[in-house]
Amino acid sequence: MLLRLKILSVLLLLLLPVYLFFNSGAVKVTGRLLGWPSGTIVYAREQDSTTLDPALAQEEESYKVISNIFEGLVRIKPGTNVIEPCLAEAWRVSSDGLVWTFYLRRNVKFHDETPFNAEAVRFSVERQLSPQDPERATYASFIFGMVDQLQCPDPYTVKFLLKYPYAPFLNNLAMPTAAPIVSPSSASTLGDKFGSHPVGTGPFCFDSWQKDKNIVLRANKDYWGNPAEYGNLVFKVVNNSRLRALALTVGLVDIIDGITPADARFLQEKNCPVYQNPGLDLDYLGFFTHKKPFDNVAMRRAFSMAIDRSHINSTIFKEACVEANGPLPPGVLGYDPDTRPIPYDPSGAKELLAQSGYSNGLKITLITYTDTRPYNPAGGEKLATAIKADLATIGVETEIKAYPWQQYKEALLKSEGDAFLYGWISDNGDPDNFLYTLLSSSQIESGLNTSHYKNSEVDQLFISAQLESEPGLREQLYKKAVKIIAEDAPWFVFNHSLKLAATYPGLEGFTLNSNGTTQLCGLKKNRSSPGL
Repeated sequence: MLLRLKILSVLLLLLLPVYLFFNSGAVKVTGRLLGWPSGTIVYAREQDSTTLDPALAQEEESYKVISNIFEGLVRIKPGTNVIEPCLAEAWRVSSDGLVWTFYLRRNVKFHDETPFNAEAVRFSVERQLSPQDPERATYASFIFGMVDQLQCPDPYTVKFLLKYPYAPFLNNLAMPTAAPIVSPSSASTLGDKFGSHPVGTGPFCFDSWQKDKNIVLRANKDYWGNPAEYGNLVFKVVNNSRLRALALTVGLVDIIDGITPADARFLQEKNCPVYQNPGLDLDYLGFFTHKKPFDNVAMRRAFSMAIDRSHINSTIFKEACVEANGPLPPGVLGYDPDTRPIPYDPSGAKELLAQSGYSNGLKITLITYTDTRPYNPAGGEKLATAIKADLATIGVETEIKAYPWQQYKEALLKSEGDAFLYGWISDNGDPDNFLYTLLSSSQIESGLNTSHYKNSEVDQLFISAQLESEPGLREQLYKKAVKIIAEDAPWFVFNHSLKLAATYPGLEGFTLNSNGTTQLCGLKKNRSSPGL
């Protein structure tokens, strides 16, 4: 296996320049002859994982691998935002919403041959809620913070007793971080080394890891579900987007992601299937609503009318985004495709400024970050400069202050300046994680509600939605809240990220998920396809 991985690295260096020079079919044939055996799927990505311990993972590159090694009580059905059974066959919620009972799947084993049962669930939860270093298990408090007690009345039943009703709890248990169940035996024995030698119940077992090069998994032959039809799954690091695309066209890899729209068009011309999805995130301009001039809703609306969202998205992000119409991404409960944000209207913006006492214009300070972000691949300074140009047309002078990411977050907590650029990447795919987390007045003190937005009606809608278990009723509550928020304009929303991936022709069963997971057990290679 290691020899094959070295061959891939050498071929990427040697064959791809030849491909660029000749642009002929000869190199494709060579790639197929020297490529991977039929029992291996190679997934090429831009960066390596940082850890394979679900308790410590904080980024997508770790989630991609973790979601093939570990499983939770429930999971998100691939390609949807629907929760389905996993290690729990069924569950029920008490009428008061305080007790969640899960009935566990029997005859399931961890990769180390130890049995999966209720005590394994208890161990996985408790190792995070009271770790020696509580700051390491970043997401534990988010996922389980509402849990008062965890009971195991028998080996195959688990009860979560909540401190208060919380409808998004099921979404929390489907997350790829903190929620997956780990082997108590291996986690206890390995300690801090568990993140580099993970043991779960999933369709793939950990085999090896060469940092910044590749992670090799092997199919779990004793998997309780439908096992993979191939033997090995390799996550290979190829930093350059165009190199990943070229490696795919010559058959050296089977799946790639993190590609640009230009690479996507190139791959489509080469008959490689391309997949796209809006990310579960949001890119926005926020106003400090507790400070002048943006304590006045008319001023927030005026600035929103002055910014050309479509022009910025097309010129700054160059098609690498999905235009936002509100605070929720497409596919999230409560998202309404018919929502119309405040329209671009510079003349109307000038009128509102004059009515608010600023007929001669004004000066504001806009703070931003120097980095790029998943929802803003152009970077904070470039986006701020585009906003500055639009605001100048209505007589607004904008001073831009940019900081490195960590320093920038400190400036946000101090409410420095008048407005700010920010964004959000959803933790669990539930609307509560966008709306309550970022816009509830109860989140001002925590620093999550950076705009300091307050609306008592909106607050009540958020709480009602947390208490309501019926999805249809929750949806109506969130739609009503979104309409009020759009009128109050604490944010100007720009876009959601655009996730792009591609596969080699003939690879079946791939689904691009918005939540960062990649369930790859069901992949199949069509032997009749060229090169496979």
